[in-house]
Amino acid sequence: MKDLETLQTSRRAFLGLAAGGLATVAAVRPAEAVKVQTKARIVIIGAGAAGTALVNRLVGRLDGADITILDPSAVHLYQPGLSLVAAGLKPAAYTRSETAEWLPKGITLITEGAAAVDPLAKTVATTGGQSLPYDFLIVAPGLVLDHDAIEGFSLDLVGSNGIGALYAGPQYAAKTWEAAQKFTEEGGVGLFTRPATEMKCAGAPLKHTFLIEDIATRTAGPGKHEIHYASNNNSLFGVPIVSEKVRMLFESRGITPQYSHVLKAVDPGQKRATFATPDGDTEMDYDYLHVIPPQRAPEFVRQSGLSWADKWTDQGWVEVDQKTLRHLRYPEIFALGDVAGVPKGKTAASVKWQVPVVEDHLVAAIDGREGTAIYDGYTSCPLITRVGRAMLIEFDYHNNLTPSFPGVIAPLEELWISWLMKEVALKATYNAMLRGKA
Repeated sequence: MKDLETLQTSRRAFLGLAAGGLATVAAVRPAEAVKVQTKARIVIIGAGAAGTALVNRLVGRLDGADITILDPSAVHLYQPGLSLVAAGLKPAAYTRSETAEWLPKGITLITEGAAAVDPLAKTVATTGGQSLPYDFLIVAPGLVLDHDAIEGFSLDLVGSNGIGALYAGPQYAAKTWEAAQKFTEEGGVGLFTRPATEMKCAGAPLKHTFLIEDIATRTAGPGKHEIHYASNNNSLFGVPIVSEKVRMLFESRGITPQYSHVLKAVDPGQKRATFATPDGDTEMDYDYLHVIPPQRAPEFVRQSGLSWADKWTDQGWVEVDQKTLRHLRYPEIFALGDVAGVPKGKTAASVKWQVPVVEDHLVAAIDGREGTAIYDGYTSCPLITRVGRAMLIEFDYHNNLTPSFPGVIAPLEELWISWLMKEVALKATYNAMLRGKA
């Protein structure tokens, strides 16, 4: 009984801390007493986390602007929840909501995708044949999962033949759990992969590995599973101190890292995976295989000449200043979220800090001023290590750890409170961000 009271008290304290944190974040928004008068035409490509959060903030800063947001999907995905669905901890519906319910009044929603951008004529062509002129353009369409780059793999395999792929969406995350659950109960060899490209939430492959190992050990017992993590290079995480911590956790839990192993082909009938390595291709048999494909910018970004020409040439991320997220050749264009060509920042937490920067510089440009806000590469990863435990990893462009709760949440400790940050507070913060409140 006392343990239960302690748990309830701790939970109340945590939720109070989270609420206080949200209030503090909301308080740093620019003063909105006087809106900027403008007739500017603003087009936002993408109504995901970045586009939705920005449009909600802009309607509070601008009076008279003609704002159009473009997205073909009627469903908004809470993507941070997919790793929980793929471990059987949340239903698929946990990640779904209606795109329109998050958007403010007074803007135009076009349920089409972007087909092309003409940065000289300042127009966006839609997949439905419309041409949208703009004075300012926000490119925030997310990214493309290049499943076709893996020979023998297709999404209809997910959930069968021991194959999982949580990134592809809620239904595939649920099917991933079907395959993973069978593995946790029956044992065998599990292969967990990540691509060689930049990717959204680079901690997600590790979360899935840790969660399935933990559930497998609890279910079938120790010694029934052989788990391998195929890293794309000689590191387990982009921040060296975090990589070393993960290596130590892997060692203590019997997870074998396979460095510089990049998945290139799958034979689902034989349950065999082929990896490219510095020493040539190598094959590994599996009972469970988790596939995360290469990730790239949408084709219209590359074809419209918005991508970097001297870096990420195989991926096509938008060429922006890493501090302002403003295009280096077309100053009326900004990029946000996954598609932005910056060294860090493909997480929802990054979006939360990127959006106010773009807001500041966009409103300043409309008002004839220079913006002052800077994005320092802040990225956050509640790195789940067990059911009920996580490490709250926060860092910047320079791989400096940047904890939000110093002295309260130690970033490299497996803590229950960090788990609650992922399971409870993160979605509340995310929803507040979508509304422009955080």
